[in-house]
Amino acid sequence: MKVTVIGAGKYGSTTVQRIAQADIADEVVMLDIVEGLPQGLALDMNQSRPIERYETRVIGTNSYDNTAGSDIVVVTAGKPRSPGMSRMDLLEDNAKIVGDVAREIADSSPDAVVIVVSNPLDEMTALFQQVSGFPHGRVMGQAGMLDTARFQDKIATVLGVSPLAVDAITLGSHGDTMVPVPSQVTVDGALLRDVMDDSTIEELVSATRSGGAEIVALLKQGSAYYAPSSAAARMVRAVAADEGAVLPVCAWVTGEYGIEDVYLGVPARLGRRGVTEIVELDLTEAERTALREAAAAVRDKQADVASLV
Repeated sequence: MKVTVIGAGKYGSTTVQRIAQADIADEVVMLDIVEGLPQGLALDMNQSRPIERYETRVIGTNSYDNTAGSDIVVVTAGKPRSPGMSRMDLLEDNAKIVGDVAREIADSSPDAVVIVVSNPLDEMTALFQQVSGFPHGRVMGQAGMLDTARFQDKIATVLGVSPLAVDAITLGSHGDTMVPVPSQVTVDGALLRDVMDDSTIEELVSATRSGGAEIVALLKQGSAYYAPSSAAARMVRAVAADEGAVLPVCAWVTGEYGIEDVYLGVPARLGRRGVTEIVELDLTEAERTALREAAAAVRDKQADVASLV
């Protein structure tokens, strides 16, 4: 099993480390345009193997030649947000970067499953598929995993329980039209609305939507990478092990939830071929309406992005 991560910034390098330590691949290739950066990070990571007790080898490179034949590719390349920026402010710059990556990967690893994490997420996922020509099922975006984790953590913090006791999910887009789904949330098996009032739930929903911006504002430079890298690595594990696990990801929707032909955050079954099934949850009418509104907003933006590359 060969996994490539495009980008050796904090997000990319931390993702490489998490994948390597999971010991699910023979090698993880870390590619970046900065000479010496991925090579130095790879050397450092490899020297941690005897201590952490894993065997996966990390290869740092500036050339796509070393990525050839990858089974899974994670795309982290692109500019991060600065305080006050929205994800959409990155659209034009990152469209060019992700478009170039898509062409290179289509040439070097034509059978790969691709996980896009570059922002704006939904648009970059659609763009990668358009430029690469890969089947929709083999191109997905990482957003729902991260947004769900943020929702779970906020619920657990307010209730004073373990985050492992909270089962939750977020759908829709990675941004203002994110759709946290309170009707699907349980805490130690109890429905969220049985243990938390509606106004507090709505406050947590709003806080989840702005969770990334909150971190960006505090950091002053750069954006979140610990939780995002965990989310990407979890998706890699699901694909590599052909798990069939149902995870919230940005996937191509073809009629599910009454929504057609758009990349959108939905629960999807992941395996060696990528997304093998979109799973339909029993949403409330309000949640279903919010998901359709998110799809409409995202569809318009995804249609515009093709003209940028």
